[in-house]
Amino acid sequence: MDDDLQRRARSFGGVADAYDRGRPSYPDDAVSWLLGTDLRGGTDDRPLSVLELGAGTGKLTERLVALGHDVHATEPDEHMLAILRDRLPGVRTSRTGAEEIPLADRSVDVVVAAQCLHWFDPETAFAEIARVLRPGGHLAAAWNVRDERIPWVRRLGRIIGTQDTTATVATTLSGLEEFAEVDEASFKHWQVVDRRSIQDLARSRSNVAVLDDAAREQLLADVLALYDDYGRGMDGMQLPYLTRCYRTVVADRPEPVAVEPEPVEPPFEPTVPIALAGDDPMHDSADTIPRVAAGLDDTGTLLIDFR
Repeated sequence: MDDDLQRRARSFGGVADAYDRGRPSYPDDAVSWLLGTDLRGGTDDRPLSVLELGAGTGKLTERLVALGHDVHATEPDEHMLAILRDRLPGVRTSRTGAEEIPLADRSVDVVVAAQCLHWFDPETAFAEIARVLRPGGHLAAAWNVRDERIPWVRRLGRIIGTQDTTATVATTLSGLEEFAEVDEASFKHWQVVDRRSIQDLARSRSNVAVLDDAAREQLLADVLALYDDYGRGMDGMQLPYLTRCYRTVVADRPEPVAVEPEPVEPPFEPTVPIALAGDDPMHDSADTIPRVAAGLDDTGTLLIDFR
């Protein structure tokens, strides 16, 4: 990740409140597809164990919980995560990125990432995701992309920027050895915006957040001028989105084999039995072994002391 991309990736904390107010949620049919409801048997409605990466302020998290699933949400930015925790106090959370997931091997059914997969370091993140998925589990990713086939939406994109990274991400996912083929689906929905929320939408974008104050204020003035041209005042206007979704099953891999540690032989320590008085006479003791006295007698005979 180059310096400019890192700077933009770190910009969301400063606009966390605007992000929460201005960004759209996700339609339930898209969320169900991300979770692979259609991949499961019609009678299998058990709650899934879901790891959400880059959960932000909890836009998708809220939908996952509402559908009854067991969610662990991770987010590296403390300001974004604080809003999520305030909104969903019962959800388990971790302040961490996708490159070092604080979960055990083969512990979750689905890993899902919304609006954030392009921020991950592919060198480590996808191997980590594969590690925590159970056999048959899958990775799912989603982006809310403005439908710029509509003229005024296209004009909005020219002001605030259009960064559709989904084509690049689809290619990246297709090339991963840890995963199988990639499925794709799109779901249309609408977000009601007014004069305030359309400014928050603009502020929440990383390319806008890193602008200097003067450039940012000029951009927001242009957004308001567009809204006044096309909007309906206090009634707001509907901003069309396509939720583009991607899903890929983790590749089969062998079960880890538990290796039993080899027994360690205790070090050899030779022992010499100590004979006590009254021991078997067939065994010598220190008291019964003859000792050689120093020197010879006058006849040249070796003196042996039998005491």
